[in-house]
Amino acid sequence: MTDTFTAMMIEDVDGKPRAGFREITRADLPDHDVLVEVAYSSLNYKDGLAISGKGRIARRLPMVAGIDIAGTVVESRSPAWRPGDRVVANGWGMSETEWGAYARFQRLRPEWLIPLPEAFTMEQAMAIGTAGYTAALCVDALEAWGAIQPGKGEVLVTGAAGGVGSTAVSLLSSKGYNVVASTGRAETHDYLRGLGAASFVDRAELAGEVRPLQKERWSGAVDSVGSTTLANVLAQTVYGGAVAACGLAGGANLPGTVMPHILRSVALIGVDSVFAPLARRQKAWQTLAAHLDRNKLAAMTEVHPMSELPALAERIVAGQVRGRVVIEVSV
Repeated sequence: MTDTFTAMMIEDVDGKPRAGFREITRADLPDHDVLVEVAYSSLNYKDGLAISGKGRIARRLPMVAGIDIAGTVVESRSPAWRPGDRVVANGWGMSETEWGAYARFQRLRPEWLIPLPEAFTMEQAMAIGTAGYTAALCVDALEAWGAIQPGKGEVLVTGAAGGVGSTAVSLLSSKGYNVVASTGRAETHDYLRGLGAASFVDRAELAGEVRPLQKERWSGAVDSVGSTTLANVLAQTVYGGAVAACGLAGGANLPGTVMPHILRSVALIGVDSVFAPLARRQKAWQTLAAHLDRNKLAAMTEVHPMSELPALAERIVAGQVRGRVVIEVSV
């Protein structure tokens, strides 16, 4: 087994977090019970913030970045896992308080792992990654609330060309929903049509002045933007509808009122992927296995070696990444 390997490490440099490649050994890894050889990871917006230094994601340093892992168990002190098991991990504070995916080997807690779903290869699982798994959590939440029904009304997806949005568009269309995609990039319309979007809303329309109650349009929405966009989405949701909110790319504030909630019974459902209970995680992966079109998944995915992480991080933070980026850690 290779003893020295490369990791994308975030360290304190003159009081500021700075990312760079470092050589480490297995002895440097945390003392968790399961050693995993990492094959693939992914690049999420949070990863981009952490690596580019444009967001303080790591809350303790030094920190190995990367919030998604697909790999093979090499050693285990836990009866739950054996060498040779193929596993996936998403969230659990990786890249924030726990060392993450951008290293050839990583030690993880056994409860963070789930078996690699048989429906997917490791590369496909990371093409889904936290973004796709979060999209599935959102769709499951909207359906569990009872706000949306296939073939009835419209379902909006904001940030539609991003990782969460792309997967949400594909999942919802595959399940028979009439999907409205919100994006500020007209050049992505053909791509989103290919994923199943039926119509479009320019993101500028949702970023304008917030009026408490607006014309009712969508029965449900998946929002990864937050702030003014989310407030306008809520104000345009039909009576009894619901919005699943999972991101804050546009800001953490919510400049709205309670009027959509108390006059139209509109629900705002918060969706967390980092510490989601096992049952919800398993349900989300079941939804993905049953309803995510593999050809559409391939169409939204690009694969890059780990060496390209610094440039890719700048691109995703600048809004220049479409769909999902898989990181091949083993090369």
